[in-house]
Amino acid sequence: MYPKLLVLVLSSFYFLSLLALASDPDPVQDFCIPNTRSSRSNFVSPCKNFKLVTPDDFVFSGIKSPGNFTNTGLAAVSVNPSIFSGLNTLGMSFVHADLNISGINPPHFHPRATEIAYIVRGKVYSSFVDSNNRVFSKVIEQGEVMVFPKGLVHFMMNVGETPAAIFGCFNSQNPGNMKIPAVIFGSGISDELLEKAFGLSLKQIVVMRRKFFPKKTKVKY
Repeated sequence: MYPKLLVLVLSSFYFLSLLALASDPDPVQDFCIPNTRSSRSNFVSPCKNFKLVTPDDFVFSGIKSPGNFTNTGLAAVSVNPSIFSGLNTLGMSFVHADLNISGINPPHFHPRATEIAYIVRGKVYSSFVDSNNRVFSKVIEQGEVMVFPKGLVHFMMNVGETPAAIFGCFNSQNPGNMKIPAVIFGSGISDELLEKAFGLSLKQIVVMRRKFFPKKTKVKY
């Protein structure tokens, strides 16, 4: 009995450790401002001497203005430790997004993070789809918040009469962003597979590729 009990306990610890590794690790110190003299990425850079850290290391001014708008009417400025050192090791990142009138944030998902979206101004149709293909949608307005669970496809559309602004926050310093149109039509998936999966003609697939991935994509089988 004891050997079986030991195996059960060890197995439990193993699966718990897998769960623990599924999110960003907790910091082991108050903060870690990356040493900019290091040639390595900010995600793994050694910390700057704490005596050299200043309040400016914890302030970011790069979201005062919108970024460049895409043809979908979205302008997004994503902020992570690679451009804002104060976030390093804190397990979070954020984004400032602006939507023109009728603009959309196309379907996408973040494989490593849950997102909380706060409407700074405007009126935005916000939705996510669960693993049973159930759509959870609502029009949210200035001052309201919606949460998009980790790994689930979500999207937004400005349904107001003025431009909208959104502040999104992630519980990972590197959430990832898998944009569905770009993944499907811009990654080099076989045309034949896309024809069978979506019932599209080759001409329609070419149009979609040019729309979402202007550069020529080499298709692999």
